[in-house]
Amino acid sequence: MLRATIFRSSWGWVGIAESAKGICAISLPKKTRQEAERSIRKGAGPMTIGRATGGLQRAREQLQLYLSGRRRTFTLPMDVRLGTRFQQRVWRVLRRLPYASLRSYRWVASRVGGPRYARAVGNAVGANPIPIIIPCHRIVAHDVSLGGFSGGLSMKQRLLTLEGTLAELRPRRPPRRKLGGKRRSPAHRTGSA
Repeated sequence: MLRATIFRSSWGWVGIAESAKGICAISLPKKTRQEAERSIRKGAGPMTIGRATGGLQRAREQLQLYLSGRRRTFTLPMDVRLGTRFQQRVWRVLRRLPYASLRSYRWVASRVGGPRYARAVGNAVGANPIPIIIPCHRIVAHDVSLGGFSGGLSMKQRLLTLEGTLAELRPRRPPRRKLGGKRRSPAHRTGSA
């Protein structure tokens, strides 16, 4: 059975779960303890929530240091067995991304099978059970705009601000307008009836 702990960080309530093999889930900071508990249970399944074991305590300490800007890497065993083989390959690539670096979904795809896998990479990134430690927030759209994030765009912006990379992003381009829309009558254009 999995064990988990919920704790208050400077960013909000965080949940961490571990199996016998290592950290297997993290819930990103939430406003309440109950939200963090719901999130960690949803992400990891049945578990016992209580006092932190040695592994959970180390994860808690490292996460708190990261969120306060005093840590850039994590040295924790992880258990990603529940991911597919493809997801695990994507998560290994993400794990090697240095602090304060940005890469596109296409860049990751080129390392796990080719550019045609960019959408599948996006799905694998979104399914990451251990955000922050497996830094999926460092993946952005090919046009260097923010892209998506399973924890919400405001959380992604906050993480990128912490790492000093948010300013490197471009604003998302608005969708193109279709050229052949409805035609208005000449009376409507001039304002006369």
